Amino acid sequence: QVHLVESGGGSVQSGGSLRLSCTASGLTFVDYVMGWFRQAPGKEREGVSCITWTDRNPYYLDSVKGRFTISRDNAKNTLYLQMNSLKPEDTAMYYCAARPIYSSGSYFSPVSYNYWGQGTQVTVSS
Repeated sequence: QVHLVESGGGSVQSGGSLRLSCTASGLTFVDYVMGWFRQAPGKEREGVSCITWTDRNPYYLDSVKGRFTISRDNAKNTLYLQMNSLKPEDTAMYYCAARPIYSSGSYFSPVSYNYWGQGTQVTVSS
């Protein structure tokens, strides 16, 4: 049974930083593309960043480029999202997700991901 467990969310002021973690179990981590998504109240879930097992060419939502950094530790089955220079518009529930490397569809399409964590709340105040 696959489990994705996020941690690291919290409340910070604008300009602050947070580091999210997602620990995976029940799957062969290197066989999956891992992604971070977020969903604010009243908005659709959107892809924030994703990374293949090689760590090369990670993908980012335009609005977070230069501020967020995704990484993964395949030995620890853990995915990270370092978030710097946070803005109030980054406030959302953040989810970790996994999809097999052979899956088709956009890396930022939520429907292409098979497994999801329960989410961790990030709140940025101005």
